[in-house]
Amino acid sequence: MKRNVTLGILAHVDAGKTTLSESLLYLAGRIKKPGRVDHKDTFLDTYELERSRGITIFSKQAIFDYNDIRFNLLDTPGHADFSPEMERTLQVLDIATLIISAPDGVTSQARMLFKLLEHYRVPTVIFVNKMDQPGTDVGAVTSEIRETLSSSCISFDESVPEDEFFEELAMCDEELLSSFLDGKKITQENISNLIHKRKCFPILFGSAPKADGVQQLLDLICKAAPSMTCEAENPDGTPKEFGARIYKISRDNSGNRLTHIKITSGVLNVRDSIRGEKVDQIRLYSGEKFEPARSAYAGMICVVTGLTGTRAGEGLGILEGSNVSEILQPILSCTLLLPEDVNPVPVFKQLKVLEEEEPMLQVTSLEETGQIEIQIMGEVQKEILRHMLKTRFNIDAEFGPGHTVYKETIANTVEGVGHFEPLRHYAEVHLLLEPGEPGSGLVFSSDCPTDDLALNWQRLVLTHLGEKKHRGVLTGSEITDMKITLIAGKAHEKHTEGGDFRQATYRAIRQGLMQADSVLLEPILDYRMELPQETVGRALTDIQMMNGTVGLPDIEGGKSILTGTVPAACLGNYAQELSAYTKGEGHIYTTLSGYGPCHNAEEVIASSGYDPDLDPDNPSSSVFCMHGAATLISWDEVPDHMHLDARKPDLAKSDAVTDLTNGLDLEALKKINTRRSAEDTRSFAEKQKDYFAAEDELKSIFERTYGTIKPRYTEDRSVLASADSIATEKNRDLDIEQEKRDKHRNATAAEKAAIEASKHYLLVDGYNVIHASKELKDLAKHDLKAARDSLIDTLSNFQGYRREEVLLIFDAYKVPGGKEHIEKLNNLTVIYTKEAETADQYIEKAAHEFSKKYRVTVATSDAIEQVIVFSAGAIRMSASEFWEEIEVTRRSILDKILEKKHKD
Repeated sequence: MKRNVTLGILAHVDAGKTTLSESLLYLAGRIKKPGRVDHKDTFLDTYELERSRGITIFSKQAIFDYNDIRFNLLDTPGHADFSPEMERTLQVLDIATLIISAPDGVTSQARMLFKLLEHYRVPTVIFVNKMDQPGTDVGAVTSEIRETLSSSCISFDESVPEDEFFEELAMCDEELLSSFLDGKKITQENISNLIHKRKCFPILFGSAPKADGVQQLLDLICKAAPSMTCEAENPDGTPKEFGARIYKISRDNSGNRLTHIKITSGVLNVRDSIRGEKVDQIRLYSGEKFEPARSAYAGMICVVTGLTGTRAGEGLGILEGSNVSEILQPILSCTLLLPEDVNPVPVFKQLKVLEEEEPMLQVTSLEETGQIEIQIMGEVQKEILRHMLKTRFNIDAEFGPGHTVYKETIANTVEGVGHFEPLRHYAEVHLLLEPGEPGSGLVFSSDCPTDDLALNWQRLVLTHLGEKKHRGVLTGSEITDMKITLIAGKAHEKHTEGGDFRQATYRAIRQGLMQADSVLLEPILDYRMELPQETVGRALTDIQMMNGTVGLPDIEGGKSILTGTVPAACLGNYAQELSAYTKGEGHIYTTLSGYGPCHNAEEVIASSGYDPDLDPDNPSSSVFCMHGAATLISWDEVPDHMHLDARKPDLAKSDAVTDLTNGLDLEALKKINTRRSAEDTRSFAEKQKDYFAAEDELKSIFERTYGTIKPRYTEDRSVLASADSIATEKNRDLDIEQEKRDKHRNATAAEKAAIEASKHYLLVDGYNVIHASKELKDLAKHDLKAARDSLIDTLSNFQGYRREEVLLIFDAYKVPGGKEHIEKLNNLTVIYTKEAETADQYIEKAAHEFSKKYRVTVATSDAIEQVIVFSAGAIRMSASEFWEEIEVTRRSILDKILEKKHKD
């Protein structure tokens, strides 16, 4: 019997995934001619919308033989809206091929796929497609893959020298490296083991439409495959117990319910019983056609009919109870808009059928309004759902605007108690609710002695904990990131039934949530923004306005790269806005990072209008039998009536609910601010010395948070310090400047270049500096122009004594029709920005350009602006420190005047 290997094909949209699948099937002789997406004749994309739109929507299976292996090929969706469908197939793969489009490089979707493959521990081979297009380069693509995915991605291109190739392979494993250094050769078995253990990710190159490189890919997978399949028998020849993993639910054209499974051990036969239901058929699908089979063996992918209660992610046989939950979750929910003459009740039941096939839909019916809510991944999925409702159920439906899917967790540990005791019923449940790590979901366990509650009842409680989505008490959103432990319970010998524990369990969860410090969570996106360097300032301002975080900008291919996180609710249609103000050159790529504390929780909670006491499906009260009748007891009074003693948990706040932003080293910053704000009687020279020490410390904090700062030029730090230090300038005569100007007129070209490079620009954020002065700030409240004129007069005197070229910048972004203009007032340059441009944006652009050739200092206290100033290679000076420097300069001028009078 041939060995079975399940091979998955993954890629970002339009990378050539379906085309590669067609080439593999053609090369193996499974099809006579490879189909093309643009010709709408592919073997695997059989759904009407798949062919019309040219995208894969549902995962497909094809079986083909190559050498001594039977491959189960799974072609997965590439569009982000159908990522959950793709993720479910990862649970059953033996090996995967991740396609990278050479012209596109490593996209955010490709990075997300690589992380998912790592999570599910799937061995991976990378195939770089479209290498036949002009401008593609093996070396450049390899470098990008190694930098963005893993340094263990090794090029298997034949152009790589053999010595270099084996050396890179050896570096993937310490034991292999040791033997390699001892002179032992690296064998094919070594390479296969590296791939199997995910210590090496081969990179192959080719063109799927032309079948270039496809043979090499298939041969490599065959060599790595033998150690990846499951055996049907034990070493002693006895059959293994049956085990399988469900990865998909669908229906055929006749409406039969299909359960797609991967046999992980043993054998499954027709008429076998699973969970009390008979297996009617075993089907082996290839494309839209199938062959019936009497048995399915370990390693095979098959479809089973006759099972009605199965769900994707569940285990069967020896895997029963080991359910797998997807990482990817929808972050949007919208209302289904039905025609007025359509009854929503049967529609809801039909949607529940679709929910079996796509669990992420999470269809709910709001009892308060009767509306049907559906969770979705994006706009494309809406179109598919609309088409499915029409073709399968003849329902013409539309969707309301999408809104963010929130979740809830708790910040402290509480004990939730639930009691259900109407006549002839009895159950009591005590649950310990603890905050979990972000992204951990819900974890259920039992710490209840069997002497107190029998094991069968404990298992029933755990089943009830996981059988539904429990709602929080802030907005009624699903709860997550919690550990819920059964710590006590009680049953009655005669009167307890299974449903009693369901009621007690639900009420215990709700009663605990009513006590806890609940936290509203919102979806947080990781973003990567590529845009022209001159628009970075605008983007940083936008990110700040969207409550996002940002690291230091990087430069790739002449464009600035910004990365960070942003709340999904704040991002909106920013992709279109970015494209507009960058004239089509800017792009943003996002992936779901996880859920974090909501940035506007109070506003969201208030707008939801949710009242936990008025939710009949999720009661927090308990039912007790008093005076021969069932009595409802409010949640806050329940602990006084419980029949079991409560355990007193530690109610201290948990550290599990953490700020998900890229926070700075706050303690280090606090020390700097304390030193700067304390009353200080040191000389200015001493203050300057500490100032630059603090700058180095602040730079260190930023680098620990955002990464190493890449300077635009290299100079000795002491030179910069002396150039900026007023103390060293105090005793210089103003005639020196005139002498330098005279020399510059008569200097050689080399001397002029040296003098030009020594220029130092001081960029001042006008309104920021005004508001750092108590006098000018008070004046600005009544007369902003007077405050501005006063600052101009002050800086005119300041400029006359300084070596730097001072540029004073004022905002005019709110002035309708305002145009950028520059005024020369005495010896001071004053710049007014144009409409829709802030002083921050102007300064950031100027700092970026000036610091390529000159020394630049920026006087501002804006935190975001400090990030870009550092990245541009400029020196940062706070507004308060700038005022201190102005005062020292004023005193120096006065000293010079008095000194001159004394000499006269």
